[in-house]
Amino acid sequence: MKLYIAEKPSLARAIASALPKPQTKADGMITLANGDCISWCIGHLLEQAEPDHYDPQYQKWRLEHLPISPEKWLLNPKKNTKKQLSILKKLIKQADTIVHAGDPDREGQLLVDEVINYAGVSQQKKQRVQRCLINDLNPSAVKQALAKLRSNQDFVALSTSALARSRADWLYGMNMTRAYTIQGQKSGYQGVLSVGRVQTPLLGLVVKRDQEIEHFVSRPFYEVLAHIRTDCDAQFSAKWLPSEACQPYQDEEGRVLVKKLAEKVVEKIHQQPALVLANDKQTKKQTAPLPFSLSSLQIEAAKRFAMSASQVLASCQKLYEEYKLITYPRSDCRYLPKDHHQQASAIGQALSQNLPDWQSQLDQANWQQRNRCWNDSKVSAHHAIIPTMKTYDASKLGKAERQLYELISLQYLAQFYPDYRYQEQTILLEIQGGQFRTKQKSTLALGWKSLLHKNNQTEPAALPDVAVGASLFCQHGELIEKQTQPPEYFTDATLLAAMTGIARFVVDKELKKVLKETDGLGTEATRASIIELLFKRGFLTRHGKQIRSTAVGKALISCLPHSATSPDMTAHWESQLESMSQKQVSYHQFMGQLQTQLQALIAQAVQMPSSALAELKNLSPSKPAWRRKKRKATPKSRAPAKLKAS
Repeated sequence: MKLYIAEKPSLARAIASALPKPQTKADGMITLANGDCISWCIGHLLEQAEPDHYDPQYQKWRLEHLPISPEKWLLNPKKNTKKQLSILKKLIKQADTIVHAGDPDREGQLLVDEVINYAGVSQQKKQRVQRCLINDLNPSAVKQALAKLRSNQDFVALSTSALARSRADWLYGMNMTRAYTIQGQKSGYQGVLSVGRVQTPLLGLVVKRDQEIEHFVSRPFYEVLAHIRTDCDAQFSAKWLPSEACQPYQDEEGRVLVKKLAEKVVEKIHQQPALVLANDKQTKKQTAPLPFSLSSLQIEAAKRFAMSASQVLASCQKLYEEYKLITYPRSDCRYLPKDHHQQASAIGQALSQNLPDWQSQLDQANWQQRNRCWNDSKVSAHHAIIPTMKTYDASKLGKAERQLYELISLQYLAQFYPDYRYQEQTILLEIQGGQFRTKQKSTLALGWKSLLHKNNQTEPAALPDVAVGASLFCQHGELIEKQTQPPEYFTDATLLAAMTGIARFVVDKELKKVLKETDGLGTEATRASIIELLFKRGFLTRHGKQIRSTAVGKALISCLPHSATSPDMTAHWESQLESMSQKQVSYHQFMGQLQTQLQALIAQAVQMPSSALAELKNLSPSKPAWRRKKRKATPKSRAPAKLKAS
């Protein structure tokens, strides 16, 4: 008997739709006429055991127990999915061949592997497990995936990296949360101070930004414009480029802070000749932005529709599982496999039926065009989020689902539009020994921009065609006074952008280089839930579109060591986990480094003076998060309700 194990029921149904009929539905499974069977997980059926499962004494929260570090790791069945786990265990033992059909990502790989291992499968049987990677739930796409089964052994490193992440998050989150909650109680705080390797650095980013805004002092700075006239009476303005000699009068961003210096330049260039040093004209082109990954989609949807990250993910899951209108949504990839190009015309036909109002835009697409997004070397387990060949009247979708479906479809359609072409002209002048520059872009062909951008702005008049060496005339200089502006509060879009572009906030230069294009804070699948978690715990709050830290959030960050609140450590983890999935770093190497680091962090927490948490005393929640109804125990004798480690 061949057993297909899907990550969730919707995927199991999609697999069943691609396999021969007749089929028989039973409790927790679908059976084929030949005896093969399809069953499913419901997300993770197993979870890391709580500390008291290793030793009953850990039920009490005490500093002397820390750090808690299991020698042999335990997984427990989740209470609400025990029945499905029992069904799977029985089927796994009966199966001759197992097909792993978890979602095509790190977590999807691990959660099915966990069940197979938990069922006590022999090593020989494990070697024969096959892996099916499904990005699209439509029957034709599923059939293609089923025809391209690979050995599950090819994904051992990916599963190991997911396992390391799960255990490391448990170790770090459980121990650090216990340490700081206990220390908080000593200072009079009656809530749980949860700490995680992703959530806490994210909170740290928001707190730091809020503090920068709070303490920001605006300063004036000055610019100078030279208003130029040519022999043909054409006019334009050029901006002053301060020389190296002006550096003592500039800030770190090159802005001139001394008004008298700028006034002197204005006076100096009045009614003076302007020598043309350069007149550079370049015709440039810009290819359409790549199709969406989940994070890039969440960022764009937040900008356009003010959707939160969790709203985008929930709606995308519905478009994927229920309507089958888009491919796998939890993707971190923005590229497509080359052979997927064969489906382009068919997807276009589906869009024509699903979105009839788009016919004129669809008619302009060149479905034979192939641009940079078709790149096999950039695609691993999953590819970018794109529309499928499924036909469905999009007008019947809910508002959020329709908006996202159209957004995903537009981004895909743009891949078949011409490049945006423009001319960029730069004129460099010398006036009385100082340099002035003006730049201007003029559109030659909108290309894909006609599809993705509403271009209602009138372009400025083109710069004159002046010869290098020509002498123009500066009619007068103009002093412009501006004020430095504080950074803006985070929003859903900018906070997600910060998580995906975490290298900008990393201090370590070498790590910054490594992370610039590869890793982020959290994963595509977890970023939305991490942001929401910080709101639920009262560490973040919303002011309109702005996301700000609360008093409790600020107090928690202030008492933690810098390494726990900055993204450097978790960025390093993500880099190590990615290297592990590529077989470049071992599990034991990664976990050994973590154990050493955790020892030092717990020691630091234990030695922390009580005054460090004094400001938390008056911030205790009215009903502590750890207190349940009909239970009088405190965290000193009873652990809080389960905490998410990350």
